[in-house]
Amino acid sequence: MKETTVVALANQKGGVGKTTTAINFSACLAEKRKKVLLVDLDPQANATSGLGLEKGFGSSVFPAMLGESGCQELIKETGIKNLDIIPSELDLAGSEVAIARYDDYLHRLRDAMAPVIESGVYDYIILDCPPSLGILFMNALNVAHEVIIPIQCEYLALEGLGVMVDIVNQIRDANNPQLHISGILMTMYNMTTNLSQQVVQEVRNHFGKQVFGTLIPRNVRLSEAPSFGQPITVYDSNCVGSAAYRELAREFLKRRKQSVADDSEVESTLYNLVPDELVDEL
Repeated sequence: MKETTVVALANQKGGVGKTTTAINFSACLAEKRKKVLLVDLDPQANATSGLGLEKGFGSSVFPAMLGESGCQELIKETGIKNLDIIPSELDLAGSEVAIARYDDYLHRLRDAMAPVIESGVYDYIILDCPPSLGILFMNALNVAHEVIIPIQCEYLALEGLGVMVDIVNQIRDANNPQLHISGILMTMYNMTTNLSQQVVQEVRNHFGKQVFGTLIPRNVRLSEAPSFGQPITVYDSNCVGSAAYRELAREFLKRRKQSVADDSEVESTLYNLVPDELVDEL
């Protein structure tokens, strides 16, 4: 039986590459023979369509959070080996009102997901959180063991990072003592601009080894892949986006095998991620 780790991809700010990361990080973990379940908690259902699934009524975790069904019944295959999904749908937006009526409204997802977590079927459950500080967002952090915070390489994106760190700390202290930040992920990196480099350096100066060494680049192929319902490793296995997300999965797994104190050797950058001939794609 596997020990299942629940990882939330969360940022209250939209447009930071959260869903792109959820899809491709999950696919790269699956590629490394980890059994992965991606749970789409965003009513926009972009992770669902990004893996080629239709948005169907009653297919999200909403009925499970209301106690009307089990999460196991909602799991769908994606066509990617080792990767399953619980899809989302627009009606999931109604959960913000419906779940608020329950006394244990912050723990409805935890209770619904418990049988899946305890079954030991999956190595990792990845939660693609909505970009808002609502009830779904808080439910996700109350069931997660770890949080990855994607942040765009722009100064405006830095404003919400401190808020995210505070929220994680508050939820850990109040309801979920196992919760911690497993990493801050810099996305939409452009090596040709001073701005991207300055933002990365500022975040690393402040948060140190909590920041992943891997940098996710701006890449046209990454933007195209969701419209074909495929992760980047299937859509274009040889592009810089594929290389970056494979490196992220490798770094994530490596970090889990070593303590934070020994993590100084993890210093990957975009420059040593990819062959020189592919850098021109940026």
